[in-house]
Amino acid sequence: VERGCEKLVNTQLIEQYAVSVSRWIQCEECISKFGFLARHPTTGNAIASPYVSMSRDYMKQSSQLWFQIFQVVKENNTTAYQGSTPQDDVMERLLRSRKGMN
Repeated sequence: VERGCEKLVNTQLIEQYAVSVSRWIQCEECISKFGFLARHPTTGNAIASPYVSMSRDYMKQSSQLWFQIFQVVKENNTTAYQGSTPQDDVMERLLRSRKGMN
């Protein structure tokens, strides 16, 4: 809001970013809770947890969406931004939840 670019960023883009980050956090919480391994549904053998690949995909998607949002702000702003970003807040919440502090 301080930069005056909020009206230039497509609201659907912001919503997609929020959903993607939310799903990434959910996957990371599941990895913390259930671990990196899972059992194969038919053989019972150990396999990589599906949450790991889903988390990676959502993180990649979130980053791509964030860069699209950032590009709009960057192109329409004349002064550099100094301060925390939404990603800093997400990481802080994620780290707090992994320590059981939430």
